[in-house]
Amino acid sequence: MHVRHLQVSDFRSWELADLELEPGASVLVGRNGQGKTNLVEAIGYVATLGSHRVSSDAPLIRHGAQRAVVRTAVVNDDRELLVELEITAGKSNRARINRGPVPRPRDVLGILRTVLFAPEDLSLVRGDPSDRRRFLDEMLVLRAPRYAGVRSDYDRVLKQRSALLKTVKHSRSADLSTLDVWDGHLAKHGAELLAARLKLVRDMADHVTSAYAEVAPESRPALIAYRSSVGDLPDDRESIEDLLLAELDRVRRQEIDRGVCLVGPHRDDLDLTLGELPAKGYASHGESWSFALALRLGGYELMRVDGIEPVLVLDDVFAELDRGRRRQLAKVAAAAEQVLITAAVAEDVPDELTGARFEVHGGEVRRV
Repeated sequence: MHVRHLQVSDFRSWELADLELEPGASVLVGRNGQGKTNLVEAIGYVATLGSHRVSSDAPLIRHGAQRAVVRTAVVNDDRELLVELEITAGKSNRARINRGPVPRPRDVLGILRTVLFAPEDLSLVRGDPSDRRRFLDEMLVLRAPRYAGVRSDYDRVLKQRSALLKTVKHSRSADLSTLDVWDGHLAKHGAELLAARLKLVRDMADHVTSAYAEVAPESRPALIAYRSSVGDLPDDRESIEDLLLAELDRVRRQEIDRGVCLVGPHRDDLDLTLGELPAKGYASHGESWSFALALRLGGYELMRVDGIEPVLVLDDVFAELDRGRRRQLAKVAAAAEQVLITAAVAEDVPDELTGARFEVHGGEVRRV
């Protein structure tokens, strides 16, 4: 899989940018603030319908513009598809495949698969549980795009149920039968999401451990494990649903008193440990970087085992890594069908990654 062509208009800092890309390594070099990260961010948006830098779409639209457009030509198994996304302020986004409109933007998911490593990934180790939950859910969608709908359904139910809890909290005469209905919806959609997350963590765990051992061979073993708000989880979806329903019933009074939903995958975390200690709070800066890198490389290797060759995107990360970690990352990147790299200076990119070079400066991008 590779991106053959990228065009953006009114996306971030770019009024217009047009790139012809090819398999192998492509390096975008430019000082900070020139817009190189914005270009790989656009590619990541096509793959995930989200940004690795912001949580909403509004900042993606160039200041003063009404909409942003991203077009990518994606080649997979000798078949090329043109994906167009129109991001509009205050309105629903629109999508096209080969110039034809599709009912929902998420219908484009799966055409392009990317694995991106960026400086923001340090939050996977040092940040809040929400960062790690987002990582897991993005991996789920990359492996199987239908989970975008599962996550959307769960978020919708969670929002509705949370609003109802706030209403019940302030009204002693509220009808609790409605809450029973939403309990069922939350348990159903939550169980599907939890079962998928559990399988993902099991499938990815050995890849993460191996990747960490390669990038930080002098460190302690790295392990990942899923931690649920309801304790140990069974393997099958039906049993998880029953467990969620029982837990919702047990904590109902607490939820009503507090007006918040205390049970479900939105309360969970991905535990990261080095040896016997949690990585968060105990890992050094270098170990934290290595763990973040191992999570991304573990996901990348898992997708390759699945038979998917994702585009690897390395956004301004070589400057953050020491020589050994640069060398290991370059080794993985060199074997990718396509790798897109951004760097402030060309010298940050290891010599092993030969390929196309682009200069990004003054609102222009040109091949050199």
